[in-house]
Amino acid sequence: MTKKFLTLTATVIAAAIALAGCASGSGTGSSATSTPGMDHGSTSAGAPATSAAAAAADHNTADVTFAQMMIPHHAQAVEMSDMMLKKQDIPASVTALATKIKAAQGPEIQKMTGWLASWNQPTAMATDMPTGHSMSGMMGDADMKKLEAAQGTEAARLFLNQMIAHHEGAIMMAKTENTAGQNADAVKLSKDIVTAQEAEIQEMQKLLASL
Repeated sequence: MTKKFLTLTATVIAAAIALAGCASGSGTGSSATSTPGMDHGSTSAGAPATSAAAAAADHNTADVTFAQMMIPHHAQAVEMSDMMLKKQDIPASVTALATKIKAAQGPEIQKMTGWLASWNQPTAMATDMPTGHSMSGMMGDADMKKLEAAQGTEAARLFLNQMIAHHEGAIMMAKTENTAGQNADAVKLSKDIVTAQEAEIQEMQKLLASL
């Protein structure tokens, strides 16, 4: 499980960091201005220390873990959605859902990558993940290959079933951040993820019943 996680993370992070460059820059800047300081605090020499202190006070370990885990989790959902969008003979309602998931989770990857950069934290979690921090809901290599090979209605059903499980895992991770996180933006995103993905699970269950 860890090996697959690291492989996925390494691939996704490179793209995410490139896309999120602007976001990470603005996040660091806002931290610097949020700390009132000494008369010379506006000088370039004082800014880095002020920014680092503000960033350190603005997040905790739960926030870091949430971002590091949710980035590859979201990336896999985007990958699954891309697979569906490349297939033929997929019901329009399922294609629309895949488009919506990709449109929502892509920017969230950029946002979380920016946070980690502003917190001076690595985007990828350490190789040895702590107990209780498993990547809940992630598909294995065999699952992804099966989805890639499936076509038509079979692919639609498989995608919906897999994405329901995937969303359930993301919701568990988001609820942990909701109760343990400190950073206001990260906690807000965790709540947004729970709201959006619980609604999408209901939508996917209805779509499955109609196929």
